[in-house]
Amino acid sequence: MRTSRADGPDFASSSLPRHLVRGVVGFGSLIGSVALIPAVGPGCLLLLPVGVLALRGCPTCWTIGLIQTVSRGRLQRACEDGRCTLTLPGRDHEERPTAPAPL
Repeated sequence: MRTSRADGPDFASSSLPRHLVRGVVGFGSLIGSVALIPAVGPGCLLLLPVGVLALRGCPTCWTIGLIQTVSRGRLQRACEDGRCTLTLPGRDHEERPTAPAPL
């Protein structure tokens, strides 16, 4: 059986600039919703859902998505006969094992 991607959740964006814009909007909304309370009042807490939606849940989810967005297309994971390898697209002859070799 050969697989090229994990079955886990995908938080990646279609491009790195789009993901970074989501981060600016998300973190800006979260910080602004708390920092503006003394100046604007509790109405600025309406920015909290905007921040959560932009980050797709939480700052950790956004960070995982950033890592997925950066690595997308650069490494491919393949598992065959109980052995998993990482390969670079277009370089099938160079395999990098994902687990350390037995001694």
